[in-house]
Amino acid sequence: MNFVPNYQPYPSVRYPVYARNGMVCTSCPQASAAGLEALKNGGNAMDAAVATAAALSVCEPTANGIGGDAFALIWVEKEKKLYGLNASGVSPKSISIDKVKEKHGSDEMPLYGWTPVMVPGAPSAWAAVAKRFGKLPLIESMAPAISYAREGYPVSPNIARMWDMSYNVYKKCEGTEFEEWFNTFAPEGRPPMPGEIMKLPDHGDTLEEIAKTEAESFYRGALAEKIAAESEKFGGFLRKEDLNEYYPEWVEPIKVNYKGYEICEIPPNGQGIVALMALNMLKEFDFKEKESVDTYHKQWEAMKIAFADGRHYVTDPRYMSVDKKDLISPEYGAHRAKQINDSVGEPCPELPPTSGTVYLCTADSEGNMVSYIQSNFFDFGSGMVIPGTGIALQNRGYGFSLDPAAANALAPGKKSYHTIIPGFIMKDGEAVAPFGVMGGAMQPQGHVQVAMNLIDFGLNPQQALDAPRWQWIGGKKFMIEDTLPSEIARQLLFRGHEIEVALDNEPFGRGQIIVKLPNGVLVGGTEGRTDSNIACY
Repeated sequence: MNFVPNYQPYPSVRYPVYARNGMVCTSCPQASAAGLEALKNGGNAMDAAVATAAALSVCEPTANGIGGDAFALIWVEKEKKLYGLNASGVSPKSISIDKVKEKHGSDEMPLYGWTPVMVPGAPSAWAAVAKRFGKLPLIESMAPAISYAREGYPVSPNIARMWDMSYNVYKKCEGTEFEEWFNTFAPEGRPPMPGEIMKLPDHGDTLEEIAKTEAESFYRGALAEKIAAESEKFGGFLRKEDLNEYYPEWVEPIKVNYKGYEICEIPPNGQGIVALMALNMLKEFDFKEKESVDTYHKQWEAMKIAFADGRHYVTDPRYMSVDKKDLISPEYGAHRAKQINDSVGEPCPELPPTSGTVYLCTADSEGNMVSYIQSNFFDFGSGMVIPGTGIALQNRGYGFSLDPAAANALAPGKKSYHTIIPGFIMKDGEAVAPFGVMGGAMQPQGHVQVAMNLIDFGLNPQQALDAPRWQWIGGKKFMIEDTLPSEIARQLLFRGHEIEVALDNEPFGRGQIIVKLPNGVLVGGTEGRTDSNIACY
């Protein structure tokens, strides 16, 4: 048979998936299978999350990898407690605004190369989650990922498409430091095709070393030495000392009460607070129906206001000029909500009163649930790959500003404004749903839309993801999916919004949800915009 896997002339319908003993939702079937294997081998939701995350670093390297960052929200049923993990890296100690400007002759951080590389946090997340909450040895949880890397896996349609896009980007990058990317990810001199078997043997060896040393080799051993040596060879700022001193942080999640439900996020430096700020305004309104001009208009105006404040204040919490709690206080939400009327605005940040990629979720039969996200930032990241290891390094430093007066100004040992955010819904002290939508600035916007689809409009988890999405681009401009009703789009245009209809759904993110029913049954929804899959039993 001769068919094109990405060609979809007809709409596809998915139904929510129900399970009793465990569930793993990811953007990759092989990764979901790895998580399910951990569950069936006696592991819990935390082991499944580690297994899945490690497998995604192999099977979806277009979006994440060993050299990326990670965040997690972890519900521990026996403690009735939600834990937060911030495994985002810090900038090198030797970097500075002046050094970057002098090296590159620009007022902006470069996107590719060694300069935007920060300390990667993902391996530390795997080790930290397994050590604190897991039941299985790390080497057992990561075994499927190691096997995929060494024995190969078939490349899925959307991954092949993104691989091709990245290949064409890196072909334009100059410098011998980019050669290892092509040696590792395009060994045949081209990106892989859908259905083609891809092997990453160096990646497998590195994963095994991370598993056996509980990530110590990556930060304080042989792998750390290889990373530091390559950075120094090509004039990067990252050094062994930066890796040696890095540890992930356990943090207290932040939350807002949205119409009886607690929507939870990781606190800054992540942008999850932007979603909470928007919901904190939107809870002031009573929405009657989803497909109405008034609903979209209020959502859009709240999102713009939330981003105005978030982009002005959010950075490494040690450098923030306001308290994160003030940004999501009920009083400030009500104040900002009053600024939303029938007109279209271009909001500016305000000072609140004085007084803050790849996504997966897992659940087990004990009631534990994990919301986890992992990213290299831009596709494969910086384009820097450590020879003989398969480690593709993120380019999170690109998120820094070279304006010393900016909240997110570059500084040594600092965390940047981070786009990747896991979400979690609770009610009356109980876990309801881990959820997330990956994709740069789309993420808090996706969180707002999915949460409202579930809570305000009563959509099931699958429909909450399948519903037409929108994304604020800047100013008065919004991008919408072509499935959003054209008459509503036309009326929003008449109201003063600038609208661009996207014929490709790639900009609108990729999400996953698991909802726990009162009887303990799990209900999953998975992303129809990519190669997503739910594994359960």
